[in-house]
Parts: sequence; structure tokens; C-alpha cells
Amino acid sequence: MNQSFGHLIRQARKDKGYSQRELAEKLGLDFTYLSKLENNRADYPPKEEVIRALATHLDLDAEELIFLSGRIPQNDEEVLKQHYKNMPTLFRRMRENPEFAQKVFQAAQEADQ
Repeated sequence: MNQSFGHLIRQARKDKGYSQRELAEKLGLDFTYLSKLENNRADYPPKEEVIRALATHLDLDAEELIFLSGRIPQNDEEVLKQHYKNMPTLFRRMRENPEFAQKVFQAAQEADQ
């Protein structure tokens, strides 16, 4: 996942054979906005609904796109607001201890199921 949001959607659009105008029309967006997204020049991350629509039309993982865009998923926003003071500690522990990080990711995956 070392690609940027824009590069990933541009490559997927091309792989699907869509022009910017075609994809923008399917999404109900202005093609100039799609161009800004693809070039990582948008002033703000797109709405989650737009990201999920991109993922659907381009057969991409919506959660990866949400992460790459810098947008916090709506269902996680409240949890982050409640625990924001603990986040730096969590991230530091995960960086310093890969086994702990693996346990956190495994617990998150189990919670999603």
C-alpha cells in the first residue's frame, strides 16, 4: 500500500478502460474534480460516499481508499474522538512492538466479522 490515493484510482480507472469523463459521469462528479483527485490536488479528501463509489466502480478496496485519502471512516470517527488522547501511545507501542501491532490488527479483523 505504498501508492497514493490519486495514483491508485488513476491506474484502476485506466485498467478498466474508463476516461475521466466516463467515470466522473458514473459517479455524478465533475471530471475536473476527478482529475484533481487523481493528481492528489484536491483541497480536501472526498466524501466517504464518493470513495466507496470509486471503490465499487473500480473494483478497489474501499477501506484502503478511505485510508489513503486521509478520510476517517464515519463508523470509526466517534471512537477516535473518545480516545484521541491515547492514540499517540497506541501508535508508538505498535511501532515498537510488531507482535502487539499484530494482536491489535487481529482483534480489529475479528471485530469486523
